[in-house]
Amino acid sequence: KQILVLGLDGAGKTSILHSLATNHVKRSVAPTEGFNAICINTEEFQMEFLEIGGSESLRSYWKMYLPKVLLLVYVVDSADHARLPMAKQLLHQLIQNNSTLPVVVLANKQDLEGAYCITDIHDALALSDIGDERKMFLIGTHVAEDGSEISSSMKDAKELIGQLVLETQ
Repeated sequence: KQILVLGLDGAGKTSILHSLATNHVKRSVAPTEGFNAICINTEEFQMEFLEIGGSESLRSYWKMYLPKVLLLVYVVDSADHARLPMAKQLLHQLIQNNSTLPVVVLANKQDLEGAYCITDIHDALALSDIGDERKMFLIGTHVAEDGSEISSSMKDAKELIGQLVLETQ
């Protein structure tokens, strides 16, 4: 079972995955063309992440992989205000038929000027509309300077994802 990582192109999915895997920052500038799979080993277990690119041509694949996953990690660019309505629409469409799939929303790029804070992201994505019986989490993240250690928010996200994987197995 995998953890599916989705979000619009440019949200920072690949940079986040690399940071979670290595505990060091490496910003990715090239968009993911297709799929990107990363295994992350912790002391207790192994987590397999599958990232599917966020460009329009790849979004049709998103739903195909959803039934096979333990957890959805949905990444949004907190500073890209114009595209938040699209991010919201896609998230709601994705999970409307799966009321129990846990969702971790990473409000990425919190370090950028003009980035929406967590409460604004929560409202922009209308997360209260999809909370029902599902486990849902929203964490603000950012990928700092290349080569530095990952931020505490990224460490928190990694721990949370690991905890959810343990609970759903």
